[in-house]
Amino acid sequence: MSERISGILTPNITPVDALGRVDEDTLRGYVDWLIERGVDGLYPNGSTGEFVRFTADERRRIVQIVVDQTRGRVPILAGAAEANAKETIAACDAYGEMGVRAVAIVAPFYYRLSEQGVYAYFREIADAVSVDVTLYNIPLFASPIEVGTVVRLASECPRVIGIKDSSGDLPNMMRMISQIRPMRPEFSFLTGWDASLAPMLIIGADGGTNATSGVVPELTRAIHRNVQSGNIDEAMRLQFQLLPLFDALISVGEFPEGFRAGARSRGWNLGAGRAPLSDRQRDMVAAAQREIDALVNEAAHLTDASSNASGDTLTMPTQTIEQIVQKVMRQLGR
Repeated sequence: MSERISGILTPNITPVDALGRVDEDTLRGYVDWLIERGVDGLYPNGSTGEFVRFTADERRRIVQIVVDQTRGRVPILAGAAEANAKETIAACDAYGEMGVRAVAIVAPFYYRLSEQGVYAYFREIADAVSVDVTLYNIPLFASPIEVGTVVRLASECPRVIGIKDSSGDLPNMMRMISQIRPMRPEFSFLTGWDASLAPMLIIGADGGTNATSGVVPELTRAIHRNVQSGNIDEAMRLQFQLLPLFDALISVGEFPEGFRAGARSRGWNLGAGRAPLSDRQRDMVAAAQREIDALVNEAAHLTDASSNASGDTLTMPTQTIEQIVQKVMRQLGR
């Protein structure tokens, strides 16, 4: 029986350089920083990573960089969603060969499918791949995955080993846990909606794939650890601190531009992303930066108070001499 995927898995932002290319050097440094800050796993090519704004070759390269830089320190849940089942299966096979723990697959987007259509889509993929599959429910952007569909796939497909649910629907998470866990105790339940991270963990979710963990990984980790330890009051205190930060980050510019602004508050320049912004939007992002800086700084103080014993503190990124030399050498070789 495989171990459940659990803890905080960061759907990392994809750094881009001034020419709009994947910035490999910065991505490697960002991966190290996240792992050093205590995240339990990484999730490249998620919504926060803007997977639809990169080519298939770029998506594969992003996962390969993350796998290479992680060096087995934490598990990787790779976003494998493509425009159709055939290409999704090919992506799953490629990521499986790279050594990821599992892949995450969003329900079909653009064409909204019926519940039966969503089931058939995932069943076709699950029967064809040799890597574990996590369902990804994000009804904001794609066909919803109904509770009955999740239960059916969990009962019929051994390769389907979990769900990442970004709907924020607490009752539906409870319904899934109550129906699936008795028959599949190894099945993982992850929440992708930061505003309900602590409540989801309290009702039995195993962890979260939360965009804010790419900005304040210590805070999301502290929420998870406090729930695990039974410190519910402390977990909720931290959750109430996370909420205004999440609201600020998700409302700035085109998603996930606000999270790039949040990363700047931590000293990371991850580029402007690939979504075009109007002049007015750029002004709004710049105006919001001060508020985001303050919210991140406030999160630092609360996390410090919660985790003095463990030594978890919000710190700025550092680079070793070796990393700096490697970056310079790569740039010279271009």
